Amino acid sequence: MTTKNFRPRRFNMLLLTILLAAFGSFSQMRPFRPPAVPLIAHDPYFSIWSFADTLHADWSRHWTGKTHGLSSLIRVDRMGYRLMGRGPGGSPGMRQTALRVTPTQTAYTFSGAGIEARLMFLTPMLVQDVRWLSRPIAFVQWDVVSTDGREHNVAVYFDASGEPAVNTPDQKITWGRFLLDSLELLRVGSQDQPLLGRSGDDVRIDWGYLHIAALKSPGSSFVAASQDIVRRSFVASGRLPASDDLDSPRAVEDAWPVMAHAYDFGTVGAGGKSHWIVLGYDDLYAIQYFQRNLRAYWRGTGSAVENLLREAVHEYPSLVGRCRSFDEEFERDAAGAGGEQYAALATLAYRQCLAANKIAADLDGSMLMFPKENFSNGCIATVDVIYPAAPLFLLLNPSLLRAQLVPLLDYAQLPRWKFPFAPHDLGTYPHANGQVYGGGEKSEENQMPVEESGNMILMVTGITMAEGDASFARKYWTVLSRWAEYLKEKGLDPENQLCTDDFAGHLAHNVNLSAKAILALGAYARLCDMTGKKSEGSTYRKLAEAYVQQWQTMADDRDHYRLSFDRAGTWSQKYNLVWDQILDLKLFPAEVRRKEVAYYLTQQNTYGLPLDSRKEYTKLDWILWTATLADARQDFEALVAPVYRFADQTPDRVPMTDWYWTSTGKQVGFQARSVVGGVLMKMLADRSLARKWHERLAGGNKH
Repeated sequence: MTTKNFRPRRFNMLLLTILLAAFGSFSQMRPFRPPAVPLIAHDPYFSIWSFADTLHADWSRHWTGKTHGLSSLIRVDRMGYRLMGRGPGGSPGMRQTALRVTPTQTAYTFSGAGIEARLMFLTPMLVQDVRWLSRPIAFVQWDVVSTDGREHNVAVYFDASGEPAVNTPDQKITWGRFLLDSLELLRVGSQDQPLLGRSGDDVRIDWGYLHIAALKSPGSSFVAASQDIVRRSFVASGRLPASDDLDSPRAVEDAWPVMAHAYDFGTVGAGGKSHWIVLGYDDLYAIQYFQRNLRAYWRGTGSAVENLLREAVHEYPSLVGRCRSFDEEFERDAAGAGGEQYAALATLAYRQCLAANKIAADLDGSMLMFPKENFSNGCIATVDVIYPAAPLFLLLNPSLLRAQLVPLLDYAQLPRWKFPFAPHDLGTYPHANGQVYGGGEKSEENQMPVEESGNMILMVTGITMAEGDASFARKYWTVLSRWAEYLKEKGLDPENQLCTDDFAGHLAHNVNLSAKAILALGAYARLCDMTGKKSEGSTYRKLAEAYVQQWQTMADDRDHYRLSFDRAGTWSQKYNLVWDQILDLKLFPAEVRRKEVAYYLTQQNTYGLPLDSRKEYTKLDWILWTATLADARQDFEALVAPVYRFADQTPDRVPMTDWYWTSTGKQVGFQARSVVGGVLMKMLADRSLARKWHERLAGGNKH
């Protein structure tokens, strides 16, 4: 594809019209304050957020909290203002008047000096189009309009430091300027390029290259130079220095070289003008999978970064329209399923969930998807992280959940995995070379046998039912049968072992874990039926039904069910019961759900329902699963309202945590995790919504 015949003025006016229609009047939007705002959220490394109330109150940050400084300035009639970032000193921040976050876009509105400026970040995370979902591309757009009836001279500025390309700012970087058809671009990367050399939790990428590109036009300019020199030059004159800084390589923190771009609108009146740029991160290699270095999925067929940038520019107008349509439909569906507060949580969860994953291509080009266990232990492909995130994928694109489970299922079939239960993980991100949690591959110590076996069977069943095809389950029947046998023996009354809430410690006779095992046995019976094993299916179905009867008797505590079978006077969220509805198993009587929900409504704190009777902390994803058990919409909304209050009021300004104190709203741990995809459980429970999205996939969307 070529960009040589583009006409920037007509192109930008078209985009301005689209954006104004998409965002409408900001003053009419609901005043929800996200704990952190996604700006560029693509994968665990290319992930930049604002942790502040206003975009210019602080530097933008990687989800870990380390500074990944982006800056934007605007110059109106010879006066410079900050839109984003804290520099340069002496330039005031233009008044921020609105913020709007949708599933794929974030837009800020600023007002002052007789103009209104909108700064929009778009990451085309279209979950049903893996072609774009896998591409490490983001767009930044400025829309400027006069509000006082006069014309104004306006120019805008953007820069990025080298921080997004290194783990720490003492590392050295190199940079360069390039021409690509009708594109001008700058590129920055680490000097050493240690491909896939670093693994762990609180780390950032230090290989690959960040690209900043824009269409060539008379008002456009680029330069690579020290931040103070570049920003002061723009504020003083509206122009960038004429020469690049040639002192390369050098440390990021050594006079802070930045990749800078400026665009001069000329005069701006009531009709408004628009300008946009492209950011892309080419990581060269994405994941190490059993000692093989895999490319990102977008590169799996041999595509190069030049083509990525060309196609991003060529398709941007259509992407804006597609993202707008998706955002509107998603938010409408979410509000219809659970109300406005629920829709706000689902919208915020969408991008965070997807951005905690990386889509890679196996050697045969097939799609593999790897979540990172952010600020937990840094594991890759953790089963009990995939499990809570599963509702998003089962609703919108089950093939992506399949791509997450395949590496684990293949691993479980290898001789090196010698246990009768499912594995927990595949290693430490981005190295998927074998389990590291608990006893690893050596012992059963600190494993999650019932937890992970139940999770895998439930998710495989969910995929099989969503796709209406049993071939996926049939391919892995040996391990699925082995896990079902394990649950048959160990699942009804679990031994002293960990579950997904491992921060709470070991617990014997776990009632909620038992419910998961029973439902997994019922799900396995369903798989048996779908694969033609009717006799085996009947046997497992009867077993699950018998276990339900025993469960009710063993767990009953008058007006609710216990935390553990042997502890009277205790309680816990039975969030696993939701799979009875999702998979239409009809195992547990409706009265079980009703009794639990009625009790939960008496146990809530200011910011939500505690996880159980032991402590006042909770898990955000599990509350949304628990709320989905409610028959009445008002009960669902009553359980969701404190969670919304938490997200809106928590003092911890980090990408939405899923583990917090219900009494104070303070974070306990975890942030930016994919598990918030579990917020979509309420939407998944609406069969008409799930059917609509599945039919759209079957109708030809790329997946």
